Amino acid sequence: MSSAPTTPPSVDKVDGFSRKSVRKARQKRSQSSSQFRSQGKPIELTPLPLLKDVPTSEQPELFLKKLQQCCVIFDFMDTLSDLKMKEYKRSTLNELVDYITISRGCLTEQTYPEVVRMVSCNIFRTLPPSDSNEFDPEEDEPTLEASWPHLQLVYEFFIRFLESQEFQPSIAKKYIDQKFVLQLLELFDSEDPRERDYLKTVLHRIYGKFLGLRAFIRKQINNIFLRVNDLIAAFFLNVANLSLLFSSIINGFALPLKAEHKQFLVKVLIPLHTVRSLSLFHAQLAYCIVQFLEKDPSLTEPVIRGLMKFWPKTCSQKEVMFLGELEEILDVIEPSQFVKIQEPLFKQIAKCVSSPHFQVAERALYYWNNEYIMSLIEENSNVILPIMFSSLYRISKEHWNPAIVALVYNVLKAFMEMNSTMFDELTATYKSDRQREKKKEKEREELWKKLEDLELKRGLRRDGIIPT
Repeated sequence: MSSAPTTPPSVDKVDGFSRKSVRKARQKRSQSSSQFRSQGKPIELTPLPLLKDVPTSEQPELFLKKLQQCCVIFDFMDTLSDLKMKEYKRSTLNELVDYITISRGCLTEQTYPEVVRMVSCNIFRTLPPSDSNEFDPEEDEPTLEASWPHLQLVYEFFIRFLESQEFQPSIAKKYIDQKFVLQLLELFDSEDPRERDYLKTVLHRIYGKFLGLRAFIRKQINNIFLRVNDLIAAFFLNVANLSLLFSSIINGFALPLKAEHKQFLVKVLIPLHTVRSLSLFHAQLAYCIVQFLEKDPSLTEPVIRGLMKFWPKTCSQKEVMFLGELEEILDVIEPSQFVKIQEPLFKQIAKCVSSPHFQVAERALYYWNNEYIMSLIEENSNVILPIMFSSLYRISKEHWNPAIVALVYNVLKAFMEMNSTMFDELTATYKSDRQREKKKEKEREELWKKLEDLELKRGLRRDGIIPT
């Protein structure tokens, strides 16, 4: 079997200090799954007439024949084999997409098993292992599916099939079952982003059409999220797609929310914040959580306390992400729920404001540019101001970055305008406390000085330099 030439592997540069491989940017590569292999001899398909060229009464039978022809699989890694037949299958798939879109009465009971069989033959396959466990979706080009000229049309046909006005879930459920859904979910491991986008749409359509599969789909997504810590970084792209899919599912939840849905939020989505590669799917995860809170504001307290529990201690990049997510939550929070979480929340914000990392401190101080958050702070300034004051006042005198100092002065000015009486009291108390601290520091230094002098004299006496 002849194969297309492959690009030579990139040469790794080794950093002797970090011991990490610094890879050169890779070109887009094509991948082929195990079933796309040469069968040793040319494949011949018997050309069939176009559907539009035969009488309406003969179209259903011809439609089934074309579906059966499209079950034939070609080897796309061999770019020179079966060119004529590959083009024939591609044009046939295009014809099927158009036919199922515009024709009426084409979805008879006999077509359902053939449609599912054709789709299954083409899309369900063993995916090849990733070329590198160090794949970085933000820097590296993805591996593209070599058979995409056919696969894309198969996905497009299947989506049109599911969206057809004539589609009957009562018939289709015999063929689109739990096994079918599991195989779909396994395909989310594909590195090709085009395929993952189609899979997301297909799974969403199935979720909408088959009520009996909804709980199963949610459970399987739940299981995938729980496994996420054991998987390579490339898989986090799938979590992003599944998170986006799940956010649309959340929109359809009926109120009051079931215990199952609340458990998913608290035990699956919130702990996902601990994942090392959070940045790859954080936006979609945060959107899911906000969707939950818009559905049921009473979940705000467990969500906020969960974020406080998993707050990053040593990663500034993750802290910035957490602060961004918190602002999204505060944008939709009910005032009654804000009161419940304001103390732990602003104790954490005070720590962030005090961070020596410029971006963390800046992101926390930007909360005071949000009008809605400012209104919540103003209504509860008697609680929030004492929590924040000492950190803000100290930073205004000591922080290394002038931009942060300027932002802190704006925040202090806002607090002074909100509650001038308390602000003056806190200022006086802070200065008094600082004076006491300075006095204690001075006394401590004097004591150490006396001890040092005493030890020096003892040493001199011991050496006979001064009389005993």
